[in-house]
Amino acid sequence: MKKIEHLSEIYNHYDTFIIDLWGVMHDGIELKKMAINVIENLEKEKKKIFFLSNAPRPSASVVSFLKKLNMKEKYLKNVMTSGEAAMESLKKKKFGVTFFHLGPSRDTSLFIGLEKNKTSLEKSDFILCTGLFDNNEKNLDYYKNLLKDKIEKKLICTNPDLTVHRGNKEEYCAGTIAEVFKSLGGKVIYFGKPHKEIYETIIDKEKKYLIIGDNLNTDIKGANNLNIDSLFISSGVHRSEFTNNYELENLFKKYKVKSKFFQSELCW
Repeated sequence: MKKIEHLSEIYNHYDTFIIDLWGVMHDGIELKKMAINVIENLEKEKKKIFFLSNAPRPSASVVSFLKKLNMKEKYLKNVMTSGEAAMESLKKKKFGVTFFHLGPSRDTSLFIGLEKNKTSLEKSDFILCTGLFDNNEKNLDYYKNLLKDKIEKKLICTNPDLTVHRGNKEEYCAGTIAEVFKSLGGKVIYFGKPHKEIYETIIDKEKKYLIIGDNLNTDIKGANNLNIDSLFISSGVHRSEFTNNYELENLFKKYKVKSKFFQSELCW
């Protein structure tokens, strides 16, 4: 694994860049200026860019959010979310018809047009998990008690991430609830990185790709699953898990992944 100071050192080896959003392009509150500069330069060099996010919302909702952060629309031509992929399966009724929504109210855009299929946990065919409830964002025991007698139902996880940083504050994601459900003996269906299906609409085997992300469990593992080169952004979700490059090497061993490059912040 090689440390690089600037993406400009290596960008010319790749045709297309698949880039994570939260933790790489923004921190949930504001855009990262150096990362935006990278996008500007890749555009100038006529490189193709895909933003691939484990956001449990439709792609259009994420685009709208990025515009509010003042990201230019011309950079948002190719945005794909785990939520978008999950929506397609909901419409096809792959897991049944009625669902219980486990997650914050802000994620209801995920099932627009299917609101009539939302029901109670007891009556539901399956559990649609987009995150944690607004009034229970930290207490995992609450979810153990809620779900312990419902493990015969499938849990659909629309964001495999375990945690994310909103500014400097760490928050649980839907992936943590999925882990709770699995520990109880339940079955989880995942949408999003690192699972290969989310990449199918993007990958062209004739092109040379670089995957850029800050999450070893999702971005980097996804790259490994596809045998694609990756650039790990070390100041993101794992920043509190190591203090030097030796510890970083051990962190990769812990998560059983590898990356060709790493960089503290995405920088041109």
